[in-house]
Amino acid sequence: MGNDATEQLRPAKQLSVTDAVAIIVGIVIGAGIFRTPSLVAANTSSESMFLLAWVLGGAVSLIGALCYAELSTTFPNAGGDYHFLSLAYGKRLGFLFAWARMSIIQTGSIAVLAYIFGDYLSQVVSLGTYSSVLYAALIVIVLTGINIAGIRMSTIAQKVFTSTEVAGALLVVVVGLFIAPASAELDSLSAAAIVDGTSSVQPAVATSPAPPDAGSFLGLAMVFVLLTFGGWNEAAYISAELKSGRRGMARVLIISIVIITVIYLLVNLAFSRALGHSAMASSDAVGVDLMKQVWGPTGVWLIGMLVAFSALTSVNATIFTGARTNYAVGRDFKMFSLLGKWNNQAAGPVNAFLVQGLISLALISLGLITRSGFETIVEYTAPVFWFFFLLVGISVFVLRKKAPDAERPFRVPLYPVLPLIFCLSSGYLLYSSLMYTGVGALVGIGVLLVGLFLQRKPGTINQIKP
Repeated sequence: MGNDATEQLRPAKQLSVTDAVAIIVGIVIGAGIFRTPSLVAANTSSESMFLLAWVLGGAVSLIGALCYAELSTTFPNAGGDYHFLSLAYGKRLGFLFAWARMSIIQTGSIAVLAYIFGDYLSQVVSLGTYSSVLYAALIVIVLTGINIAGIRMSTIAQKVFTSTEVAGALLVVVVGLFIAPASAELDSLSAAAIVDGTSSVQPAVATSPAPPDAGSFLGLAMVFVLLTFGGWNEAAYISAELKSGRRGMARVLIISIVIITVIYLLVNLAFSRALGHSAMASSDAVGVDLMKQVWGPTGVWLIGMLVAFSALTSVNATIFTGARTNYAVGRDFKMFSLLGKWNNQAAGPVNAFLVQGLISLALISLGLITRSGFETIVEYTAPVFWFFFLLVGISVFVLRKKAPDAERPFRVPLYPVLPLIFCLSSGYLLYSSLMYTGVGALVGIGVLLVGLFLQRKPGTINQIKP
């Protein structure tokens, strides 16, 4: 009886493959796909190179997913990356990652997505001077409450959000491929719109950079593409709750990446056909430009709601998976033991949800101080995220050496070539995030160093449970 009670306080296998795919697709397909195409176009020399960048992004993401599939099927755990890093490098690095995820990576992502939600919804219904901040804080509170209410409620909400998000993206595809005039016609319309000030499209000579060389293509363009694909690794945090067991996780990751890549290619084909490469490269908001050309103010309203829902979907999924890491670290470290309590009635780590929500609200409050809060939080999270992503990639090699006899239901094909490609891409993004970001990156690194100080406190690294 005692053992049964103990097991009930651990994550139960309640997620279907569909649930897991909805969570991953919902995290990845966010507002970024309506922001980054113009940046990718500006750093590629032609439409074919532009589309190739997105194909390569899907390929690199799939390679990374294969690496994660090996790790999560061999070592399934609610701690995800935290668990892999602890096994590969020891508890001290595991603690540092858990600290970073709780204070920088996950909570920063929640704050960024909440800001996007607030910014776009404010275009539809403004709440005044601090409308974006109010919306952002409200959505974190509401979605944290939904997740605390139980896993059934949160997964139902995620399926609804993801369905709406994908339907909206497909609406953009239909409009761009079948309704909007082809780019040759639209270029003349845009030129006229520039004269009377009705479009956000600007003259290419004013803002478009010089045609990039091959190095530039492989540089900034892929940085933006891979950032837009980011988030699929969150599947590792739900590996212990998947009904289909360890083998099902590889299927979840592969299905998710394929769906995401197809949707991204269709959306970018729509933008490319309707706007043309040069117009995309000089646009501030490709989605707004596309919908405005076809349906005017109504189109702007629709795209605003679409982007808001995209951000909403990602916020909910990020809140769901983020609390799992906090729960895992709470089970392993005395300093955070309050987080390591699993609520059987809610089927989730309630305390971890609450702490995560409070930290996210603290980051959102930056919007009350400066209007550059969104950009600062992006800078705050990026270098730390890519640093640990690189270490997870290297852990595939480390754990093959440290645990050669562990049962591996799924092995990365073409080992060691594919894991090496994954590590090189993560290393390059770490370099880029340090080179192209500002003060926010320094703040994030400073917070990470606080984790090193906390490690030195007596009893911090004492493990509670294996």
